[in-house]
Amino acid sequence: MSSSLVDQPFAARASQYYQLTKPRVVSLIVFTAVIGMFLATPGMVPLQALIAGTIGIALTAGAAAAVNCLVEQRIDAVMARTRARPLPLGQVTPLQALVFAGVVGGLGLFTLHHWVNDLTMWLTLATFVGYAIVYTVVLKPLTPQNIVIGGASGAMPPVLGWAAVTGEVTAQAMILFLIIFAWTPPHFWALALYRTEDYAKAGLPMLPVTHGARYTRLQVLLYTLILFGVSLLPFAIRMSGWIYLAAALALGGVFIAYAVRIHLAYSDSLARRTFRYSITYLAALFAALLVDHYLPL
Repeated sequence: MSSSLVDQPFAARASQYYQLTKPRVVSLIVFTAVIGMFLATPGMVPLQALIAGTIGIALTAGAAAAVNCLVEQRIDAVMARTRARPLPLGQVTPLQALVFAGVVGGLGLFTLHHWVNDLTMWLTLATFVGYAIVYTVVLKPLTPQNIVIGGASGAMPPVLGWAAVTGEVTAQAMILFLIIFAWTPPHFWALALYRTEDYAKAGLPMLPVTHGARYTRLQVLLYTLILFGVSLLPFAIRMSGWIYLAAALALGGVFIAYAVRIHLAYSDSLARRTFRYSITYLAALFAALLVDHYLPL
């Protein structure tokens, strides 16, 4: 097998390593981090902070994703959603994945230390440990509250972006954190609802596996209502204006409608649509924050 790995074309090998970084997940992480950078200053973001901060955060997030793939390769092999990843297919060896994660993560942290600031580097390192170790190794296989507790690391990107520009973490940055923190449970539990059999087969204590679908559907609704309230905080503290408020009300209203339907008339196709909408929701909500920041009403 090692010979076939070496003989593969460079483009194919590069693609396999790229897949280890979970590019779709990292793209949303980077997007919210960059929004955090722009919201942290009334003017334009300094070019060095913008470029180096984005690169450093993206590289470290990709390394954390690779470690997640490494730790969960046996779980990924039995789940339909993940069995085609490079490690379960044997396209990348565990040692190669570990070295890749170390190099990429090291470059990311060095970039933040050398061209951004040490606060951002340490916060990014803590986020890496929170996701790759605390969530992946400890929480995910042990508790159905893994998404809630582990969501703290996933909610950090806008705080990292804010720190990259200002060198500090303020109340406004923590509100951005709270939005993603509240968004994480309904986002992931919508996925878990229509992938319950996969998670049960893998032996993971996701909420639908341990507490049943009915309880999970109620939690999706309750956390969506919490998210709706949290999403109004930027307007409440005058961090944003009427453009953002209108977007938050509209986007949140749609999310609540999905959550109500999941609670009252569940179907797998509805859960899939809710999961996809949740991604659109978060991207659009942060985009609305950015638009409102530069075009206040």
